[in-house]
Amino acid sequence: MPSVKITTTINAPIERCFDLSRSIDLHTDSMKHTGEKAIAGRTSGLIELGETVTWEAKHLGIRQRLTSKITEFEFPDYFVDEQVSGAFKSFRHEHRFVQQDNQTLMTDIFSFESPLGVLGRLANVLFLKSYMKRLLLKRNLLIKQVAEFPGR
Repeated sequence: MPSVKITTTINAPIERCFDLSRSIDLHTDSMKHTGEKAIAGRTSGLIELGETVTWEAKHLGIRQRLTSKITEFEFPDYFVDEQVSGAFKSFRHEHRFVQQDNQTLMTDIFSFESPLGVLGRLANVLFLKSYMKRLLLKRNLLIKQVAEFPGR
């Protein structure tokens, strides 16, 4: 199962970073280039344990819908969202937070399984893993900017 791991250092309190990471509105802002929007379940505000969100967006030239659910949640240290339905065979996205002095270390671990057997594994190697990494980096940059400069 392919996995993408990204660690971002943020000059902000852990609680702010945690809440920004589970903000439906901030996620929507970070994915404007895909036209991503929440269309069912929790569609704005902060997602909580047991809640779902259904996203609609255009990725890789294809309009897609994906529903994920918060399956683990320990404020302000970590939460996990997992695919309920969508384009992946499965995915698990761990969001981990550690306070170090005046900084927060935010770590994303996104593990996924593509459909279509051998073709899916080939897509992982050729473009999907790097595509997912770029999406996470873009999202994390916005979280960092908003967390460090809340009045912006």
